[in-house]
Amino acid sequence: MVKLDWNITDSHIVEVTAISNRNYYDTVIYENDEPYSLVNATRLDKYQLRYGGEVYMAKYTGYLTDNFTVSGQLGQLEYLNASRVGIPPGADCPRVLDGRAGGALVELGCWTAATVDDANAPPARDQRRAGRLDAEWHVGDHAIRFGYDKEKFNSTNVGTTQSGGEYWRYFARPANGMVNGAALPADATAYVRRWVRNTVSGAYDVHNTAAYVEDSWQATDNFVVYAGIRAETFDNRNAEGESFAKADNQIAPRIGFSWDVNNDSTLKVFGNAGRYFIPVAANTNIRAAAAEYFNTDYFTFTSIDPVTGAPVGLGPQLGPDVLASSGVAPVAATVTAANLKPMYQDELILGVQRAFSDSWSGGVRGVMREVKNGMDDFCYAGPFAKWAEDNGFDDFDYHTVPDCVILNPGKDAEFALDLQDDGTLTNVVIPARYFGLPQYRRKYTAIEFFWEKVWDGKWYLQGSYTIAHSFGNVEGYVNSTLEQDDAGLTQDFDFASFTHGTYGNLPNDRRHAIKLFGTYQLTDDWRISSNWIFQSGRPRSCYGFVPDTVPDFNAPDGTAANGSGRYTSASSLYCLDENGNSVLRPRGSFGTTRWITQIDLSVAWTPKIGEGNLILKADVFNVFNAKRPTDYNEIGDRTRATPEHNPNFGLPASYQTPRYFRFTARYDFSL
Repeated sequence: MVKLDWNITDSHIVEVTAISNRNYYDTVIYENDEPYSLVNATRLDKYQLRYGGEVYMAKYTGYLTDNFTVSGQLGQLEYLNASRVGIPPGADCPRVLDGRAGGALVELGCWTAATVDDANAPPARDQRRAGRLDAEWHVGDHAIRFGYDKEKFNSTNVGTTQSGGEYWRYFARPANGMVNGAALPADATAYVRRWVRNTVSGAYDVHNTAAYVEDSWQATDNFVVYAGIRAETFDNRNAEGESFAKADNQIAPRIGFSWDVNNDSTLKVFGNAGRYFIPVAANTNIRAAAAEYFNTDYFTFTSIDPVTGAPVGLGPQLGPDVLASSGVAPVAATVTAANLKPMYQDELILGVQRAFSDSWSGGVRGVMREVKNGMDDFCYAGPFAKWAEDNGFDDFDYHTVPDCVILNPGKDAEFALDLQDDGTLTNVVIPARYFGLPQYRRKYTAIEFFWEKVWDGKWYLQGSYTIAHSFGNVEGYVNSTLEQDDAGLTQDFDFASFTHGTYGNLPNDRRHAIKLFGTYQLTDDWRISSNWIFQSGRPRSCYGFVPDTVPDFNAPDGTAANGSGRYTSASSLYCLDENGNSVLRPRGSFGTTRWITQIDLSVAWTPKIGEGNLILKADVFNVFNAKRPTDYNEIGDRTRATPEHNPNFGLPASYQTPRYFRFTARYDFSL
């Protein structure tokens, strides 16, 4: 890191910062070694993974008059996202796992667990370029601030496929002899599933701009009022540079106050309310506007290749293909509802703080945050086909609708449809009732009690106790239970049946939290600090497969493809009971995880050496090596093709990070 502060004059200051952090890792594969999940390697080879990047920033501050200040900033961040140089060994072998014996899966063949990148694509990277201009003007009792900012994100996505282009998994014969709706031959003791999945390379842009103005008014000697407004524009584009999600002039008002009741800083009452818009993530461009292919099929087989592990002598296909994504990039105008509104959240905070002495203060505040509009992807063509049928468009082909579209759940949606199947797109508004989705709901309420003992040169302490409730039918842009980090493109609203039973305490609902932080100066050169946190558990649910009785199980024409029944991973709150029946288990039906306690400790030695200060610091995280589970396996059903209870359901999936140490050395000086 390099930082330069330059005082051109007393009134003009320039700051320049440059940070570089690149990491290159060579992955070497040796004969018969398995450092990267390569099975039975027979050749020497290596490839390289690259992470990290650079950050450049420049800031100018100008004190133009005694009451008028301007500042400007420019910056660029570029990050290599696991960019791969070279092809992993084993990439020409198909991925093969054997689950016939039950329990842990057995790796067969010569494949690599690394995805295989498009060799002709540029490196996978994320780049952000941003600039902003701010000004502050003091006029009488008013401090007026205003400004403008603009940023451009560019994400380069490298197309990938699985090792060998396909993934095979062996299963033992199910008790009922049925696989994917088809009966296994009487002499078949096992079957095999094939996944073929790949994505296409491309570069995707997001352009965001905003302008704001706010006024801080000292209405009286002890009462300050804050008010402001922010206007934002979001523009997401596909690989061809076409806008597919755009929102202009989203208006976000803010207001607040601070009341020094006794006019001596011993008692303060404060509050603020505001609206906050959340931009559409660049990941949405990659997933929704790009081409993806994902197909699943099932077969019997006669034997297994001893080298690759792939099946030999495939029998007739069992049931139909399960096509989740067609591999064709959708037309930009058909991907997103024309009347799509970005996500926004309203926030209200009210509180009071009191000084009990010169050293101690405390208070309480209430917080309420509520998402008033959400967006996500929806992956069922049934509503479009039904609307076309009800409105007399007999030539409409639901296959012209993208695999997934982006809309506001629970709201009417305007889409461009090929109503006559002749390539001509017509914008139509489809009422919300056709989609069958509930409105996007997420609400957080909390009361926080906080206290603080000010630093007196010897010791300092602060802490808080929060009682909170997070509830609704969706966490937000991600799904932590299913470990989905595809911002804005989770499975939560893919089908109406996936929303059944979802309203309740959300996965991040931790009802109680106690936090303490303190530091103590032992001598002039030695100090110790500690951080304590106690958190109650979060809700536990059961995820499985929707039954074939839900309306969206099949495609609009009644075939098994393109309905919620095509999903091969547990995606709903329907789970098998002890009798093998699919039963809806509402969110949070399986209690909560245990309380989590963690205590961290820090010791620092800070002698003055020469013209600067040396800082040697040792941190111990999780001092008492607490080992409580933080997550449990919430996948209740094993596979769709063979409806069986997952034997690992309810078992701990992850634990607290074990005790670990960090040592830091730093020397601060001025030139």
